[in-house]
Parts: sequence; structure tokens; C-alpha cells
Amino acid sequence: MALNEKQQELCSANTVDYTGLRAILVNTSLKKQASQSHTRMLLNVVEEIMSANGVGVEQIHLLDHQVPPGVYPDMTEHGWERDDWPVLWEKIKNAHILVVGTPLWLGEESSVCRVLIERLYGMSGLLNEQGQSIYYNKVGGCVITGNEDGIKHTAMTIGYALSHLGYTIPPQADCGWIGEAGPGPSYGDTLEDGSRAGFDNDFTQRNTTIMTWNTMHLARMLEQAGGIPNHGNNREAWRAGCRFDYANPEYRS
Repeated sequence: MALNEKQQELCSANTVDYTGLRAILVNTSLKKQASQSHTRMLLNVVEEIMSANGVGVEQIHLLDHQVPPGVYPDMTEHGWERDDWPVLWEKIKNAHILVVGTPLWLGEESSVCRVLIERLYGMSGLLNEQGQSIYYNKVGGCVITGNEDGIKHTAMTIGYALSHLGYTIPPQADCGWIGEAGPGPSYGDTLEDGSRAGFDNDFTQRNTTIMTWNTMHLARMLEQAGGIPNHGNNREAWRAGCRFDYANPEYRS
């Protein structure tokens, strides 16, 4: 969908340069085709705001790829014939921002979303140049759609998972849309009057806008600050028998 008037005004009034930032939006819809995904429609709002402000954005529809469940970097080493995760991982690793999109099923994130979280967890042993988790100095958020309640519960699950891995979570890093309880239109469905479900929902559009701007703000702040200091969180300095000189970011046994 095109940005609404308020979203366009915010983009036009922005004075901060976000060029150079990279964002990956991962859609964990159960729909085989990305074009059929309702979650994709709300992720498109995030993409349009980011792109309008110079952020390089790529959307990944996870079901476009062969990504088996598991907690290892390459599942072909554990019995699977094919694993596209190593290629996708390079994109996620090089992005400043990760936004996870998921539909709700029985009040929970999709099974595909759980696979994504498992595969992210499988890379958590990797460290950056400062001895921190590879996910440090990256920012995370989430977009959730569905027919019944579960947005906040699912946002807690995803937000905790990303934070535990090392992502920095900004204020109000979640957004979503749900219809009335029971069967009904999903986000973006055409209604009887010709309008699209959720497109004019002020709460959804406001929170999507806030989530998007906060991920961009925090990503830029972390970059400009040189990242989170590694005092006290350097895993390389925590190995047995290590003496760490805090005046010098080198350690010796």
C-alpha cells in the first residue's frame, strides 16, 4: 500500500541521513506465494518508510527457500539434502536491522517463524570483532497480523528471542493488525465497500510507523556511537585462565 498522508509527512520532514543502513524484513507467512501473504502487505509499509529515507531494504519470504528446522549453521551436515540458510544468513548478518513478520495461528507465531528463530539461534556462537555476540549492534523489530488476539504475546516471544541473541530492541518495537474474533477478513482483504481491511486502521498504521522509525533511529545511533562497549560482555575475555587488561582490549592467558 502507499503511505498515508501522515506517514508521507514524516518522511518529508525527516532531516536525518539514514543512507548506508541495511534492513532485512523476513516474512514467515505460511502462504507459499509471497504475493498472497497478508503479512507481506504490512511489511510493505515498513519497507516504503525505510526506502523513502535512504535505508537499503530487502524482503525475504522464507518459504521461497529451503530452510529446514534445526539449530546448526548448515543442516546439510545433519542429514538434510538442501539448506538455503547459509545464503540467507549472509544477508541477515550484514544488515543493521532485522524485522520479523509473522501471522498469528492459535495466538502464536507461525511454525515458519519458529524455524527462523531456531536458525538464528544456531548462529549465536559467532562473535564480532569485539568478542561480543555477532548480533550485537543490530536492531530488531516485528510485524504481526491475524484474525484474533495474540499480537502482544507473540511480540514478547519474538522480542525476547532477538534480545537474548544480542539484538538491541528499541522502544515500541512491535506492531500489527488483527480483525474481529472469529472468521473474517485478513489484513489487506478487499471489503464490501471496496476498501482494504486494516489500511485505514489508525492504531495499526501509527504503531507500524513508530516501530519503523525507532528501528532506524536506534540503528543509526549505535553506528554513530561505535556500537555497544565490550567492557564486561567480551566472551573472548571470559575463557578459563584469562587475565584481561581493561585498559587494553587484548587479553592474555
